[in-house]
Amino acid sequence: MPHEPDALSLEEVRAKVEQAHAAWLAYAQFSQERIDAVVEAVAAAGRAEARRLAQMAVDETGMGNVEDKTAKNLLCTDLLPRSMRGLRTVGVLREIPEQRITEIGTPAGVVAALCPTTNPTSTAFFKILICLKAGNAVVLSPHPSAKACTAAAAGIAMEAAEKAGAPRGLIQCLEQPSLESTQALMKHPKTALILATGGSGMVRAAYSSGKPAYGVGPGNVPVLIDASADLPAAVRLVVEGKKFDYGTVCSSEQTVVAERRLRDTVLAGLKRNGAYLMNDSERAAVEKTLFAGGVRVRGECVGKSPQKIAEMAGFSVPAETSILAGEIAGIGKEFPLSAEKLSPVLALYWVEDFESGVKACEAILRFGGIGHTAVIHARDGARVSEFARRVPAYRVLVNTSSPQGSVGITTNLQPSMTLGCGAIGGNVTSDNVGPRHLINVKRVAWAVRTAEEAMGRQDSGLSAADRAALVAAVERILAERGFAVRTGAAQAAVAAALPGGAPATAAGNEIPAAAVAGAVDRYLARTGAAPACACSGPKPQPPPESGDSAPDEPAGPPAPKIEIVDFVCEADVREAIAKKKKIFIGKKTIVTPAARDAAAVDEILVMAER
Repeated sequence: MPHEPDALSLEEVRAKVEQAHAAWLAYAQFSQERIDAVVEAVAAAGRAEARRLAQMAVDETGMGNVEDKTAKNLLCTDLLPRSMRGLRTVGVLREIPEQRITEIGTPAGVVAALCPTTNPTSTAFFKILICLKAGNAVVLSPHPSAKACTAAAAGIAMEAAEKAGAPRGLIQCLEQPSLESTQALMKHPKTALILATGGSGMVRAAYSSGKPAYGVGPGNVPVLIDASADLPAAVRLVVEGKKFDYGTVCSSEQTVVAERRLRDTVLAGLKRNGAYLMNDSERAAVEKTLFAGGVRVRGECVGKSPQKIAEMAGFSVPAETSILAGEIAGIGKEFPLSAEKLSPVLALYWVEDFESGVKACEAILRFGGIGHTAVIHARDGARVSEFARRVPAYRVLVNTSSPQGSVGITTNLQPSMTLGCGAIGGNVTSDNVGPRHLINVKRVAWAVRTAEEAMGRQDSGLSAADRAALVAAVERILAERGFAVRTGAAQAAVAAALPGGAPATAAGNEIPAAAVAGAVDRYLARTGAAPACACSGPKPQPPPESGDSAPDEPAGPPAPKIEIVDFVCEADVREAIAKKKKIFIGKKTIVTPAARDAAAVDEILVMAER
């Protein structure tokens, strides 16, 4: 009995995920060197077919132009793999000897990769290569309007990977993509992670699938041309970014914001760079042509040339026109050109000063592009810093075209076709997504302290040899005072002596004998310990006064004696506070930083002379 089309597409999903998972089980055993060989082979195959795939994408989707789509294909098959060379993603990533931690990379598994119609072949190679680099398998779900060119890119990658030794089936592509099949792919039990690039509905579906997902938000990129900028260069770069692939990159410039006093200079620069300046009626016609149902761009306008858009709006522009530009009087739904346009159409908005310019850029981002990208052209570093601090965007580009800067062509950002918008944009990351996002890191951690030490009774930081010498000194003092030295008694006294670090002296870790003796005194007092026998030594007698012999019996109770201690730790201070006593210290008394902090409020420490 023949299957219904939807049933066939769902069966395709199940079969291809199973094949990808089986291949991944073998690929997960590959060393970093074998993985890198597969990545390089796939990238080389993609570079060789970059122009042909670009032509296929333009022919199938009707969006963009061949030159710029070729550049995007090369971004993902040349610049991206070069940026990943030497990056470790599997096995031991790094060892941190001083922390006794080892980090080990482990692949996620099968990645569901959703590809858009605007960048169908470049995104396919981008996702394939970062998945392979991370040790994962990948199943592509193309946009139905770009399934042929996306499948062609996947086929080139599959063949190259298998020739380089990758398991058969590691790279898969759905041939009958649909909303149902894409949802089935995202929810399949053996799908480990989702890379979603597409419309907001598809991204929301990815996040609600129950699987970990990297999705991206829309871009509505403001460009602030500051008075300190190199104005001719700034305007040229804006036009270069806006016209790139006819505005299909989500980080394309959308609205230029500049001070009103710069208006004539900016407009003249736009004309020199091929921009057509629309009058009010032409701008209104383009707004009606571009948008349907508010500020949603009509599909037939996405990625079309400026000549085509003008023709659709009812007027004509010269053949050499690079972009269409129109002035707007505000930001928001009443001014549709202030929204994302996915076409070579640029809005111009004039402000009175830098402060109002920053506020305008904030408003533009909140009107459909929050978290994505913002651009400033300026030579004043203070203004760049202020702009970056305030705008709600996670890529703040300086003196560059926005598409080329955001994806890592003209900047040192991670080369990427998936640009996160962070939590404010409804995304799990604000990064340019790369291979490190597609692995889990296992950490091997050795014990370095006891729980008691971690909770405040920390080790002194002494070496083993120095600590052993300190313990021996304590044992000797205990024995001299008539105490039976039991196993652990000296160690306990040392712990009491060093609650927050060794007493610091000019001699490094050498502990003054007086400090050790004082620590032992405090330890014995706290524990209530008694000597092994009452006659273990003579009782101390008060010293004679003024050279006279001491009387046989004192005439009365001795005057209170101030004891100046040699060492004070935080525990001493806490005990004194509880007993409402003072601690007398001298110039040579060692006081730990923690003790000083604890004593400051209650003025427990009192300086006294011996």
